[in-house]
Amino acid sequence: MHIIPIASGKGGVGKTLLAANLALALGQAGKRVVLCDLDLGGSNLHLMLGIPPAEGGMGAFINRPDLRLSDILIQTEYPNVWFIPGDGEIPGAANITSHQKQKIRRALCSLEADYLIIDLGAGTHNLVLDFFLFSGRGIVITAPTPIATVNAYLFLKNTVFRILGQSMKKKSEAHQYLESLRKEGTALQSIYIPRLLEQIRSRDIETYETFQRNVRSFRPRFVLNMVEDPRDAEKAHKLRRSCQQYLNIDLEHLGIIYRDDLQDIALGSRLPILIYKPQSILSMAIKRIADKLIQSEGEEDSSITPIDESYQEASLEAEVDFEAKMEYLEELLHTGALTTGDLIETVKMQQIEITQLKKENQFLKAKIMNLLKGT
Repeated sequence: MHIIPIASGKGGVGKTLLAANLALALGQAGKRVVLCDLDLGGSNLHLMLGIPPAEGGMGAFINRPDLRLSDILIQTEYPNVWFIPGDGEIPGAANITSHQKQKIRRALCSLEADYLIIDLGAGTHNLVLDFFLFSGRGIVITAPTPIATVNAYLFLKNTVFRILGQSMKKKSEAHQYLESLRKEGTALQSIYIPRLLEQIRSRDIETYETFQRNVRSFRPRFVLNMVEDPRDAEKAHKLRRSCQQYLNIDLEHLGIIYRDDLQDIALGSRLPILIYKPQSILSMAIKRIADKLIQSEGEEDSSITPIDESYQEASLEAEVDFEAKMEYLEELLHTGALTTGDLIETVKMQQIEITQLKKENQFLKAKIMNLLKGT
């Protein structure tokens, strides 16, 4: 079973959209798929699938000893796709114990499926990080805005810290060193990881070597969503370089997805976009990602991944999809389905978004300058 946790550094970048439609695309390709909502405390994946809220979901499963995972497993109306609902109604569902976490892991591992897709909550809660590390091949989804890409980087940085924490024994030299930094008031999140690892190596070679073994199996992938222009694809290269330079990890690029207002209409109709409009640019992009996952089956244990090629391919896809998007708009204009007024309104909305992005950019620059002045 290929386990694919899907996470994001911040909400609103399309994590649930990708999880739901990717499950459908794999199911349409003949793969048996289980889609699990582990966004405990904020579950909404059922809305994307057009499924009514379940009476008992994952929250009930972790709190009731008599309940089995098969009792809450729902066979959807979509081919080869089963669904495990989350639970946003049980207080404290997002703050589960270590024992409950292990119960979920064991139950998920016992499933019979080709793919297990896990929709995680946004952010860097330990629950999210641990289930993202349930597989070394998880997917981070982000958008091209500065805040979204920074949050994607911070999510991956927190994940590397989590691997480091799991690689050291309590009371080890490395553990004591990190504790001393905390007591000094040092913000670990601002520490340069390669330098930190050198300090750990000089103090505790066992922890250092364990971390290096563990981090080698961490080969995350990412998807760039809400793309407006082919030039947005360049943001992927910046994120990759930051991960290489500061985290000593590399990111495989699974592809780009253009922003499409049809998704909102599909959601209002309680239909996944892959069903609502299977030939849309958004649907085709998700099917393309599913194809890449299928093609990579059996490569999970390989140490050689054509990561450079994945970026070249994504840039090409951005160009091709943009041309298809422009052709579609031109077709709508000619058929009268899209009026000139509609087009003008769309351009105006994009200008507003561009202005907002410029403000975000200025804010981040000012923040960086203040940090530099502080050092």
